[in-house]
Amino acid sequence: MLILWCKLELMELTIELECEADGRWLCEVIELPGVMAYGSSKAEALKAAEVLALRVLADQLEHGEATAEHFFVKFKAA
Repeated sequence: MLILWCKLELMELTIELECEADGRWLCEVIELPGVMAYGSSKAEALKAAEVLALRVLADQLEHGEATAEHFFVKFKAA
C-alpha cells in the first residue's frame, strides 16, 4: 500500500500482489489504472510498482493534472 498525504488529505494506494505460475510476481496499484509491475521476487515487484506509482504521480503534477503543496509518502504492502 502506498499512502500519499496531499493538502492534509490522505490518499491510500493499494498494491495487489500475485504470484504467477512461472514464479514471477505481479503487483498492481489499484487506484492508478495501468500501474502494474513484474519482478522475479515479491520485494522486486513491490519496489517496481512503488517506483512506477511515484512516476505517474510526478507526471500528473508536472502536467497540471494534480496539485500538491506537500507530500507525505509511506509504502506498505497489502
